Order: sequence, then C-alpha cells, then structure tokens
Amino acid sequence: MPKKGGKHAEMGRETQAQCKRAKLEAACSPSVMNFENPDSLFRSLISPIKEEVFFREYWEQKPLLIQRNDPLVAAYYLSLFQLSDLKELCSQGLYYGRDVNICRCVNGKKKVLNKEGKVNYLQLKKDFDQKKATIQFHQPQRFKEELWKIQEKLECYFGSLVGSNVYITPQGSQGLPPHYDDVEVFILQLEGEKHWRLYKPTVHLAREYNVESEDRIGNPTHEFILKPGDLLYFPRGTIHQADTPLGTSYSTHVTISTYQNNSWGDFLLDAIPGIVFDAAKDDVALRTSIPRQLLLQVNGADSTKQLSSLLRRLADRLERTGELRWSDMKKDFIVHRLPPCLGCDSDSLTPGGKLPKIDSKIRLQFRDHALITVEPDQENAVSIKKPPLYAWGGLGSARCVETHMMGTEDDTASEDGTSQQTHGLRFPLSHLDALKQIWSSSTINVKELNLTSDEEKENLALSLWTECLIEVI
Repeated sequence: MPKKGGKHAEMGRETQAQCKRAKLEAACSPSVMNFENPDSLFRSLISPIKEEVFFREYWEQKPLLIQRNDPLVAAYYLSLFQLSDLKELCSQGLYYGRDVNICRCVNGKKKVLNKEGKVNYLQLKKDFDQKKATIQFHQPQRFKEELWKIQEKLECYFGSLVGSNVYITPQGSQGLPPHYDDVEVFILQLEGEKHWRLYKPTVHLAREYNVESEDRIGNPTHEFILKPGDLLYFPRGTIHQADTPLGTSYSTHVTISTYQNNSWGDFLLDAIPGIVFDAAKDDVALRTSIPRQLLLQVNGADSTKQLSSLLRRLADRLERTGELRWSDMKKDFIVHRLPPCLGCDSDSLTPGGKLPKIDSKIRLQFRDHALITVEPDQENAVSIKKPPLYAWGGLGSARCVETHMMGTEDDTASEDGTSQQTHGLRFPLSHLDALKQIWSSSTINVKELNLTSDEEKENLALSLWTECLIEVI
C-alpha cells in the first residue's frame, strides 16, 4: 500500500539529483526498445523477426539467431550492463553465492572458485584476469533500471516471472560445461564476442537443469559468434556451451529467462485440487468412499476404471462451468513479479485529483499489474490484486526489486515476520461483474457499473481510487 504523503512526497535533494541524472542518461542513450506496452517491448526485442513468425516457428521449437550489426542496438545493449559496473556494485555490498559466482569449466565440469562472505573487487578482478574465471552476476535488474524496465514488461507480456544473469568471461576461457536449462532463454550480447555451440536436445522442453557430457551430445547443430547488439533465443532443453575466443579481451552477455515451471503439467498440478474441491460440493460421486483397503494395496489397478470415470466427470464439469479458481501459481506470480518501473514519476502512487462520484468517468491504472480473482474460501469473495504499491517508482532500491528472483527465505516475509500477502482489495462476489467492467474498459462511467445502488457504485470507485488502482478522467 502507498504511504500517503510519505517517502515519495518527501523525496530529498539527493534522490532528486539521482532522478535528474537518470533522465539525462536516458536522454543521451538511444533506446531501441519500445516501452509503450508489453507487446511493443517484445516486438522491439526480437526485431526484425515478426511476433507471429517467432511463435509459429521458433518458440519451444528451435533456436533463433538475430545478428543485427546495428551500432544503435549495440550502444543500447552496452547500457544494460558492463564489466566496469562491477567496481561500484561491489562497493554496495555483494556476496559470493548470493550475488556473484566465480566459475570455470575444467575437463567438462563446472569448477566454482567462490570465496567466503563479501565480494572484494580487487580479488574478483584478480580471479578474472589470472585464473580466467567467468563472473556470473545474479539478477542484475536489482541494480540496473533499464533491465528492470525490460523484465517488468516481459513479465506482463508472458504472464510469467522473468529473471536474468550476466556472464563476463575472459578471452580463451569457458565458464560452464555443456548443459541445458529449464527456462526459455534470450541472450543479449553486450560487450566483446562469444563463441556459441548449440546441440540437439536429449530432453525436449526439459523441466530441470542438467550437465551433458561431450561424448553424449554429438556435433553442434548451430555454431556462431555473437557480437554486441546480437540476440539469441533457444528453448528449454537446448544443450549449449559458449567460450570467449582468443583475440577478444572479454565477453559480457545477459541471459534473460522465463517460463520456469510454467507448463500445462505444472498448471494441472496446481489447478486440479481446487477443481476437485469445488466439484465435490455438488457431485455426490466425488464424496463416496474409496474402496475398502485401497490404501493398503500394492497395485490399485482395479480402481483405475472408476478413477478414470471421475476424471471425465471433472472434465465435463469444467467445460460446462468454465471456472478456474485462484491458484498458487497465480499467487506466486503476483507476489514475486516486478512492480512497474516509474522512475521519479511517483504521482500515480498517491491518490490525487477529484474524488470519484456517480457521474465521474474512471479508468484503471496499472492494467498490466491488476488482477481480478475469485477465491475458493468460505466467503467466496472476489479480489482485485496487485504487487505492493509502496515499492513502485524506486531507483533500484525498492525491496521487492532487491529480492526479485533471488529465492531468499525472507522474500515473502514482512517487517513483523509474518508472511507477505498479495496487496489489494476484497469485495463481495456480487461486485465481480462491476470489477470486470472496469478491467475490460478503457474508460467507464461510475453510474454504468453493474451494481444495484448508486451508493455501492460510488463506494467501489472510491475504494479503488484510494488504492491508486483507478484515476478520474
């Protein structure tokens, strides 16, 4: 929740100077990304490949290499992260393991050269120069606003969490052995050159990370050099390895990844318990007892026919009702996704302007971040959810950005030690249609909301306005 008249309203001189500097740098750096909306951002990321071509021919199917040879793109990619950024970042208190890994591929295996505790830049540079070790920097969007902007838009586009890692490898060296990942991967080459080899998957659309031996993977299906401004995409399960060729002092690239544990199998595991719970309220067949001693049997083959029949009943009910209720996957996405990167434009974080009245015209703010859900609880309530607004608009110092994709134990805990909940408002189920009207309309008059009384309409609008979820036009 935003703190009225709090941190943002009392922004000090130092923060204002940071804002001016950030805006100046943005004005001086030619952006080749279109941040108008999530769709335009993704289209600009894969340009000149068309969006429909990408999903028809490449997504989850085969690698895509885009070699642009465009100085503007190369300059923009350079602004995302550089080797020179590490010195300042180390002074902010980075830790081995959590923030940085030092590694090298030795005889087909990953050798980790991490020290203990805080990262010392001089030691880091020494390992890089003398031991030819790769620096793996975890989740740089925590520190680089331009990456935050890109990944926030991609999370809106895919409806899935988006992480990143930066890899900086000295010449004549390789950081990781041949392996495959459980994520869809977009590689952006930032500095220097990287020699890549891709191989046919041994596990198509893999669900876990795994190292593969050289004698098992065969010959590369693709082999090429990535240069600054180039982009590489490959599906999860694609075996790959990369090294910095001799003659290039070092290579820097950022790996942007998404769709981890986001398959139909994951969704079914998440959604079926809720479907069964709801169906059992109305279907006595689901409330009848399982066969006597079924749990004591080694082989339950005799019950598979009955179970298959029950699953068909569930499928028929799902087609008939079209209802998919609140799920843990959705909750995890809402809680852990990046907030909008608003820079210093924090006016939208506190209620302002006219109060919504019955004759007001309103529109939803942060449409890509608002989410309407019906929760299967005793009250059967409807909620409109959002990530924590108090963190929106920071310059990389917001708490939810600092912990984004880090998997720390406290990333879902509040200051008082309790579990962090999704932020938003809760309404009776009778408000569902009115909330859907607001969500699906570019603008709408309060009096047009599908509620029984003007008082209910005004109260709904006021509640959303107070939480900065709508604005009065």
